[in-house]
Amino acid sequence: MTGVFRITFKKWSVLLSVVLAVALVAGCSNGGGSGEKQKTIKLAYVAWDSEIASTNVVKHVLETKMNYKVEMLQVDAGPMWAGVADGSADAMVAAWLPSTHASYVEKYKSSMEDLGPNLDGTKTGLAVPAYMDIKSIEDLKKPEVAKSLNNQLIGIEPGAGIMMATEQAVKDYALSEYKLVESSSAAMAQELQKAYDQKKPIVVTGWTPHWKFAKMDLKYLEDPKNVYGGAEQIHTMARKGLKEDQPAAHQFLDQFEWTAEDMAQVMVAIQEGKSPEDAAKEWVEANADKVNTWTKGIEIK
Repeated sequence: MTGVFRITFKKWSVLLSVVLAVALVAGCSNGGGSGEKQKTIKLAYVAWDSEIASTNVVKHVLETKMNYKVEMLQVDAGPMWAGVADGSADAMVAAWLPSTHASYVEKYKSSMEDLGPNLDGTKTGLAVPAYMDIKSIEDLKKPEVAKSLNNQLIGIEPGAGIMMATEQAVKDYALSEYKLVESSSAAMAQELQKAYDQKKPIVVTGWTPHWKFAKMDLKYLEDPKNVYGGAEQIHTMARKGLKEDQPAAHQFLDQFEWTAEDMAQVMVAIQEGKSPEDAAKEWVEANADKVNTWTKGIEIK
């Protein structure tokens, strides 16, 4: 019985190898229906709601309109910048400039190409529910406020630009009695929603666009020391040589831009239960005119 099994298994292994080889050849020759080999592009992103939305929209357009296979590389902010700089990723649409990612710009900008802003009007800072009776980061120094917050500021991933800014805010505003809690974008939002539903005090690292501002009545604490800077933009960054290697993808990324309202629509759809892929597909299909401006003039093979 054992010998029969070994012979049968061997035959099936050989057959499976042949089938996979044929499928691979067929896939390469079909190239998604274009008659040419399908190209691959790698997009790095951080698991922030805003970047999940934008990267999935870009991925959907590249794959459905331009015959690309897109690999999404989810990493923290530092590795995202490093990956584009060293060429292990082709691009990102997640560079918050000039303040949030200032340290990464200083370190890596000369090693990549800045394709300019893809979204205007972003903001970062410390955010609280509107029902809290505080207005400024300075108010966090009041003992009763610190006690009500359990001496905690709820943050996201360590190394994120907003976390580095908040560490500086703790120093500049003399908030040494506070602990900046490291978590993730999703965990921070969950803690915020839980506190908000119970009308409890909470301070989180906040940024817009983000679905939480559409779903909850929140406000930024005033920042008289300007630690977080003013309004920002989200830029698209590409590795050196992408324009020469993949001119169509480069041109599309260069032409990609949308609004905070556009991004919010995708983020809210995801937050309400749609997968990032389905939310991106739904938005792209509903905004054909805008998407056509991103692919205008591109020779798609």
